[in-house]
Amino acid sequence: MSGESNGKLTESTAMLTPEIKFTKLFINGQFVDSISGKTFETIDPRTGDVITKVAEGNKEDIDLAVEAARDAFDNGPWPRLSGAQRRRILMKLADLIEENAEELAALDAIDGGRLFHDGKTIDIPGAAETIRYYAGVADKIHGETLKMSREFQAYTLREPIGVVGHIIPWNFPTQMFAMKVGPALAAGCTMIVKPAEQTPLSALYCAHLTKLAGIPDGAVNVVTGYGSVAGAAISSHMDIDKVSFTGSTEVGRLIMQAAAMSNLKQVSLELGGKSPIIIFDDAELDKAVDLALLGTLYNKGEICVAGSRVFVQEGIYVEFLKKLEEKVGSWVVGDPFDLDSKQGPQVEKKQFEKILSYIEHGKREGATLLAGGKRFGEMGYYVQPTIFADVKDDMIIAKEEIFGPVMSVLKFKTIGEVIRRANATKYGLAAGVITSNLDTANTVSRSIRAGVIWINCYFAFDQDSPYGGYKMSGFGRDLGIDGLDKYLHVKSVATPIYNTPWL
Repeated sequence: MSGESNGKLTESTAMLTPEIKFTKLFINGQFVDSISGKTFETIDPRTGDVITKVAEGNKEDIDLAVEAARDAFDNGPWPRLSGAQRRRILMKLADLIEENAEELAALDAIDGGRLFHDGKTIDIPGAAETIRYYAGVADKIHGETLKMSREFQAYTLREPIGVVGHIIPWNFPTQMFAMKVGPALAAGCTMIVKPAEQTPLSALYCAHLTKLAGIPDGAVNVVTGYGSVAGAAISSHMDIDKVSFTGSTEVGRLIMQAAAMSNLKQVSLELGGKSPIIIFDDAELDKAVDLALLGTLYNKGEICVAGSRVFVQEGIYVEFLKKLEEKVGSWVVGDPFDLDSKQGPQVEKKQFEKILSYIEHGKREGATLLAGGKRFGEMGYYVQPTIFADVKDDMIIAKEEIFGPVMSVLKFKTIGEVIRRANATKYGLAAGVITSNLDTANTVSRSIRAGVIWINCYFAFDQDSPYGGYKMSGFGRDLGIDGLDKYLHVKSVATPIYNTPWL
């Protein structure tokens, strides 16, 4: 086996830990202990050591947070401020997030294994820009004047949906906080945020920043705890009007069931993926290899749009594998605070072991192990970038979401064949198309059943571009104006008109 990854894990970088300032629940503008007094440990994936203990919220704590959010919505100032007033406060929140970029990036690095440099230069500035984007539309939420067919005049109002429960994942903690909280606040909603139990620290820090920005007490509440308890309490709560969830398809099913069995609250889900990257014979080879590596290995593969199924046309298949094997050898695995690192540790031991079990599946099923295939180092939850070639569509590694740095390379002949095979999945989140032929790009992008298609690029996210899935990758959209619309009701208002010269 060749293509072993470079990397380094040093005692000096592994011990870098920012001061932990916030570990309690944030309810009604105050940091408070959980009612039970229970706490849980949040773990540093670089070492497996405990970072700190965080308040463990349960159903009673969710009830308190919902009570605060409901009162803030029904009686408080936030939904009743003008859009311009909300805009000014959200702009202040964005500035505060940006001013505290280093601390937030460090929290996401020690809590979730996110690269500190990427967090500081991409994630946290991106979170601030997301808040600014929705601040910019807060005073532009308009209804329509309707042309009625009878003697009525009518118009629509777009009103905040009410109290929202946000259940956010662990792979991009600060970015996901902004993607959920930003549009909901711009719409005039109040909310409860339940961060992933693996990565609670940056959400609590952001809660502190909402207070500094001037967001009224009760409008934003953050309850840390386990998904099976606190998340379930949000999903089934009779006084929550909407749940927005990003995470696994399995948990998405449970949330829909709970919503249906309680008050039929609205639900939006951004779920799993097994996204294809389709590389045609006419692609620029070096660029194709770089995009395939990025698409699979970015954030150690812990990203729902990871392009982990790489379809390569037969004319360049052998050469592609050769270049891929060469380039993966320079992919540096190491401590997230090391500037040379391209890949940090997996978020937790459970996910680490799950990824290694999938790698063993690939070996047993007869795929060719081109690179990687085992843990990296002796400390923490690091996995070697792993590439399997000669993968078949019915192999487990080609069908199931691994959520780790594992690439499956598959060979194809024709455009019709690869469209059929790319669509032969229960997921439909994203896809990449790499070709120099515009007709091919257009045909494939319109044929793939997925919510996001990237042509000759990958991870081309932007605040203005809606993001979400087809099929079992969920429904509803984050980002863009679509990301705002899901937090708004549409109300029609009609009055009769008399003796008008026209309708």
